[in-house]
Amino acid sequence: MNLFLLNILLAIAWGALTGEFYPANLFLGYLLGFLLLWIIFRKQEGQRYFYRVPNIFEFLLFLISELVKANLRVAKTVLSPRPRIRPGVIAVPLDVETDVEITLLMNLLTLTPGTLSLDVSTDQRVLYVHTIDYSDADEFRSQIKEGFERRIMEIMR
Repeated sequence: MNLFLLNILLAIAWGALTGEFYPANLFLGYLLGFLLLWIIFRKQEGQRYFYRVPNIFEFLLFLISELVKANLRVAKTVLSPRPRIRPGVIAVPLDVETDVEITLLMNLLTLTPGTLSLDVSTDQRVLYVHTIDYSDADEFRSQIKEGFERRIMEIMR
């Protein structure tokens, strides 16, 4: 059985045992189930599940922090008396390969205030992103590659 599904079942069983199906209680059940499964299956080869779940939580924390920072930057730009908006389109070379990874990257960049994914080249090697701050294209590329793209590859592969 898939360890993720087993972990979900353990979380539901925890909710049934405690009689409380609140999200916080189910999350606690998920964490307890994860710990239990780790104790049982940690010695088996090929159990990527125990590495992938912490990467997903780290990715979610990174996403929330990036969204907060981007919202603050855009708010500062909009509320300043003389906004210094330098819009531009930046070509970002891609390391992600599958359609799912590219789509996830594009959606996350579009979700982030101040950026908009425009298009992907026909060979799926370059992503074109519109940004309201075109001050340093190389820094923008490295932020995407070391931030979103690297983390997407960690959780998807």
